[in-house]
Amino acid sequence: FMHEVPFHTVYIHALVRDEKGQKMSKSKGNVMDPLDLIDKFGADALRFTLTAMAAQGRDIKLSEQRVQGYRNFATKLWNACRFAEMNECRRIADFDPLSASHPLNKWIIGEVASAVGQVTEALEAYRFNDAAGAVYRFIWNTYCDWYLELAKPILNGADGAEKTETRATAAFVRDEMLKLMHPVMPFISEELWARVDEGAERESLLMHTQWPSGGGPLIDRAEDAKREIDWAIDLISTIRSVRTELNVAPGAKVGLVMVKASDAAKGAIARNEESILRLARIDNLEFADDVPSGCVQAIVGAETIALPLAGIVDVAAEKARLTKERDKLEKEAGGLAKKLENPGFLANAPEAVVEEQRERLEETRERLVKVGEAVSRLDALR
Repeated sequence: FMHEVPFHTVYIHALVRDEKGQKMSKSKGNVMDPLDLIDKFGADALRFTLTAMAAQGRDIKLSEQRVQGYRNFATKLWNACRFAEMNECRRIADFDPLSASHPLNKWIIGEVASAVGQVTEALEAYRFNDAAGAVYRFIWNTYCDWYLELAKPILNGADGAEKTETRATAAFVRDEMLKLMHPVMPFISEELWARVDEGAERESLLMHTQWPSGGGPLIDRAEDAKREIDWAIDLISTIRSVRTELNVAPGAKVGLVMVKASDAAKGAIARNEESILRLARIDNLEFADDVPSGCVQAIVGAETIALPLAGIVDVAAEKARLTKERDKLEKEAGGLAKKLENPGFLANAPEAVVEEQRERLEETRERLVKVGEAVSRLDALR
């Protein structure tokens, strides 16, 4: 009629089902009205939920819990922007990300450049779930959980140059995040773009800004910083994991012994010592050539660490608790494996139920490995 192609590209998404994988229908009473979800959780949360679950070739199993989870994600972003604002992290018009010199700032600039590449590639390939996943991981894990926490000693410190650079970096990365978020969460990202801080004047609405370019130079320049900060994060995460496995009280502080530490590890600790001690709940840091008695060991990259937990952990009680848990997990794993080996179950059970049992078996086996590692660590305290 018009002699023109009305749409050059049409994206057909998968069927949206209920949380159990059933097709929605009024007769089943499982219809979820998107307008009700928007009223309850917000349009951005629903948009992000549907985008994050829109894997190609797989139906979407929608639940209120999922939407609520992404509303919490939006809240976390809002709080992160408020934290940056309260710490005077303001836009600088001529800020050059290549000028950052502190390892932590070089690291986060390289990470956001990498995230830009991942999100851009996924959007261009219509893998919207991968794009949403990359945005989520960067904002929640990299920026909020690690960068802002590791930056606190700098923001509260006395070094004016480091503080100025960190404030500018935090604001720059925040703006890049808002750009990445905007296609999926346009309302909160536009609101934050307009209201955060009193830095350099905005030239336009967020929706009219240029898409971030990221780029290799920012990633390449951060290579050494990435090794250092990633190792520091791994160190903190490992200590936290050991503490959790052995049921160390959350508020209790423990010692840390670096065994035959390399120069790189010593340098990384020196530059990030305050953050490591605070985030891992460490009250004493030592360097030694051998593992002291009464310690549990762990490997972080190529480094060996030891935690003096004798006297802090009740070895007999923890051994009994973990042994009981291991027996329970072994029994559960055996039952799940037997069920999944049953041809009748595989043939007759709904696909969603079979998949759920497979996931439970995998999770149970992973937990078994962790419990076994915890028991081995307890043996070292005897």
